Amino acid sequence: MTTLLVIAKEPLPGRVKTRLTPPFSPEQAAALAEASLSDTLRAVAETPATRRVLVLDGRPGPWLPPGFDVVPQCTGGLDARLADAFARCAGPALLIGMDTPQVTPELLTVDFAGCDAYFGPAEDGGFWALGLARPEPALLRGVPMSTPETGAVQRERLVATGLRVRDLPRLRDVDTAADARAVAALAPHGAFAARLADCTAAGAR
Repeated sequence: MTTLLVIAKEPLPGRVKTRLTPPFSPEQAAALAEASLSDTLRAVAETPATRRVLVLDGRPGPWLPPGFDVVPQCTGGLDARLADAFARCAGPALLIGMDTPQVTPELLTVDFAGCDAYFGPAEDGGFWALGLARPEPALLRGVPMSTPETGAVQRERLVATGLRVRDLPRLRDVDTAADARAVAALAPHGAFAARLADCTAAGAR
């Protein structure tokens, strides 16, 4: 089976989801980030896996379900931190972030038979998932992160190395208020959708 990695920040006001402010306050943005992370971790917890690892910038809180190993993120850019997460794995691994609360166990249940890598493109040009049958940190180091070309560059890096890449569905990250509304509509029964409804109602009062 596969090691499932979630890379995340502790959901603290002013440190997460800053592009949600405005219209939301820093406290509301942090609450939305916590709900997004909670939904993500719940999906990972329900997915068959050899090991589940939270690669965390910060400290775990009550939002962390049982069954996860927690390891700190290394210093450096996002490419270095993703590479370090894979360096901790001895076998097949799939890494996701905390920005796609609509993710499901079905999406995360991958089979590396017949392929060497999984790639989950994001609508903003990045990627929401990356899976490697044989984790190789060098495949991520030096990839420019948080740009509209990030996903294309990362996928080309995989292909250029000779890996057989299998694509996952394109998903939308939660970065802006419009993203939040669109993603909540895709997973209306999750914690994220409920928290968004609360924050929206509070703003209307």
